[in-house]
Amino acid sequence: MADLNETVCHQRVELARKGENPWLICQMPSGWAVMCDKQVQPGYVILLPDPMVGSLNELSGETRAQFLADMALIGDALLAATDAYRINYEILGNSDQALHAHIIPRYQSETDERRPLPIWFYDWHGSPDFMSGEFDELRNRIREEILRVL
Repeated sequence: MADLNETVCHQRVELARKGENPWLICQMPSGWAVMCDKQVQPGYVILLPDPMVGSLNELSGETRAQFLADMALIGDALLAATDAYRINYEILGNSDQALHAHIIPRYQSETDERRPLPIWFYDWHGSPDFMSGEFDELRNRIREEILRVL
């Protein structure tokens, strides 16, 4: 298992704690909501727990329930802030062996061939970077929807 201090997820949590994470949407009760580096789908969000753990199975009781509730809350915010028709939720951790949840809006505007596929089959290299600045307004709408409920 990877040292948690070496994962991108852990680095992003440290940046959020310092107020220096440019991907940050807002702090959640269980951690941090951040925009995904690659906006393969507009509004693609990652939930990072704080403190970091290796997997969902390392959380228990209220802590686990809060992380999952925060994941669903982000999905609700995406439905309100975008024209997504559904939200995909994934917790993988195979590459970056630290708990993080992918919250991915899905759109009717996706091609018929792509719509039923997982996001991992999309063009990641050709997708816009969050840091391009074109997603600031969307991030603000997502933040507003999350904070309205919190």
